[in-house]
Amino acid sequence: MSTIEMIIEERAASIGNFLVGRLLPFREKRMVGPFIFIDHMGPIKMSERENFDVLPHPHIGLSTLTFLFEGSIMHRDSLGNEVEIMPGAVNWMTAGKGIVHSERTPEYLRHSEKHMHGLQIWVALPKELEQMEPEFFHIDSTQIPSWTEGDIDFKLIAGEAFGRRSAVPVFSKLYMLEIKSSKRQTITIGHELYGEAGLYILEGSIESDGNTYQPKQLLVAKDSSICEFVMEANTVIYIFGGEVFPEERFIDWNFVSSSKETLAEAREKWIAQKFPKIKGEENEFVPYPSRIKK
Repeated sequence: MSTIEMIIEERAASIGNFLVGRLLPFREKRMVGPFIFIDHMGPIKMSERENFDVLPHPHIGLSTLTFLFEGSIMHRDSLGNEVEIMPGAVNWMTAGKGIVHSERTPEYLRHSEKHMHGLQIWVALPKELEQMEPEFFHIDSTQIPSWTEGDIDFKLIAGEAFGRRSAVPVFSKLYMLEIKSSKRQTITIGHELYGEAGLYILEGSIESDGNTYQPKQLLVAKDSSICEFVMEANTVIYIFGGEVFPEERFIDWNFVSSSKETLAEAREKWIAQKFPKIKGEENEFVPYPSRIKK
């Protein structure tokens, strides 16, 4: 990554009873490829009296990607899915025209000490698929392509790169890669990527053009074809990006669309509680926040 267009620092944001580090959207960079929202959750240790509880809330026009490093989350949605997300697995939920889901600490962990650490990501849908029927897929960690080249470990969490394809059923040309290095070495992968590229440092540090970059920084490249940098020993990074959509995307709370009218319709539909319900959680929901500008 010899030419960096922008450095985005994590900013604290609240998701109910939990603080996260927000990376996207950023006021000067709303998206990287089709990636429109990225939260870094944790790392945090919770006591036996604390739990991760995000009540039922809606989405439209996007796919969510949940990837944990530590901990466990119980996912429930209005399609009837109930799946525990474990480290290394991928939850891929496509909202399309509308879905509701909740995310909570599993029952068997609610009265014990626990840890939480991971990434919550939104990927915008192509315009022609924004109103598709909602879908849900859970991809086990054993289905994620992983390989080693020398002292570098790679994992293709989603999309296509390096002549490989992840089992995550994406809808546009994109990639999300995990790269781990056990020793200091130069990484050159630009020719394998395409579109826009962002690099997030989870652990360790990298060097580029004589500058050193640390954890909790998202580096946005000017050109994905020039991704060359030095990884220090025991460094873990995530590279994501892909082809840019021709149309602008707008965000209103948990809704994403190329149409502001569609966002307004979704907002009023949620306020009127006309979205589908999650079985067993029919009377719980996150209210539309009044601070959001209509």
